[in-house]
Amino acid sequence: MDAVLTCMVDERIGPGELNARLIQGVKDFFSCSGAAAFRSPAVALEYALKAAGLQPDAVVMVSALAPSWHASAVEKLGYKVLVLDVDDGTGLVTPAIVSDGMKAGGTFLLLHETFGIMPDMDGIRSLGVPFIEDISQSAGASYIPDGAYTTAEGSAESGAESVPVAAEYARAGSFGMFAILGLEERDVITGGGGAVLMAPGRREWIVLKKYIDEAPLIDLLPDLNSALAYVQIKEYKRNEAVRKDLFTLFLRALLSSKNKTYIRSADEGTTASAFPVILAGGFKDAKQYTSKKDIEIRPAYEDSVIAGRDESLAPVCKKAHALLLRCVLFPLYPRLGKTQAAKIVKVLGTLP
Repeated sequence: MDAVLTCMVDERIGPGELNARLIQGVKDFFSCSGAAAFRSPAVALEYALKAAGLQPDAVVMVSALAPSWHASAVEKLGYKVLVLDVDDGTGLVTPAIVSDGMKAGGTFLLLHETFGIMPDMDGIRSLGVPFIEDISQSAGASYIPDGAYTTAEGSAESGAESVPVAAEYARAGSFGMFAILGLEERDVITGGGGAVLMAPGRREWIVLKKYIDEAPLIDLLPDLNSALAYVQIKEYKRNEAVRKDLFTLFLRALLSSKNKTYIRSADEGTTASAFPVILAGGFKDAKQYTSKKDIEIRPAYEDSVIAGRDESLAPVCKKAHALLLRCVLFPLYPRLGKTQAAKIVKVLGTLP
């Protein structure tokens, strides 16, 4: 945190040296060709869409459970939005859902990787639709396709326990034309606000850099936020290890209740960005119960696309609408503490 304090003492809090340091940290962590840090995810998306070269009549597909800024930022730029329903087992759009969206006129996809779960990237890429990844909740996750397994000795014939290996499948953020890493309060890596826009390959970076070079300072992330985000990247492995330990504890407790969570692949392929619970009952009852136990829960999709457009989207995005009403988030962060974690474990096992 020394970098944050230095910014405050020196009163150098605008975009500068630490913005550049954050970008280098992102490039090292994600192995991308280039990146730029902006004041908000919506600003980052604006630059990404400009660099993507969308036609004026482009129809951008977004998930009904994606953050509301996905749709509002696209519409602000003059493009039409097509909202897609989700798979209720993962909360994600699937290749079949995206394919249906393309048949309905969708020409571009903004792919949200919800709560650290990776979509079927091979299936989506096979559709040929250009897309941008939002990895705000999946930073550090890897896509592990079916069959991409080997053993500890590297031989399937050895009979040893299988360990997932994704040699040719890089981390989240390497599959689309560009990737947006949100740095907002509840994102996996936070700077208290802002976002980093990444170009996975050199070709995409050459195009994107032309727009970034012309960006006014007011669009770029201040050093104060950059310093905090840089620290978070450096501490990612330690923080994620703690989050995954908590996730495992919570999952075991949840299994003894009538509620459930999303289907996830092996630990190596996911990020423990949150602990979502899909309630068997209603939110009101769960809220009253957890409040009595001194546990704060919140609706998982309170700021989603469908939350702001419920009346118009509920009839066509039925699975997303059901999850909007029944999915909640329990506290999950590295400094949660043993006492509070123990409380959550007890509540999860007895949650109505």
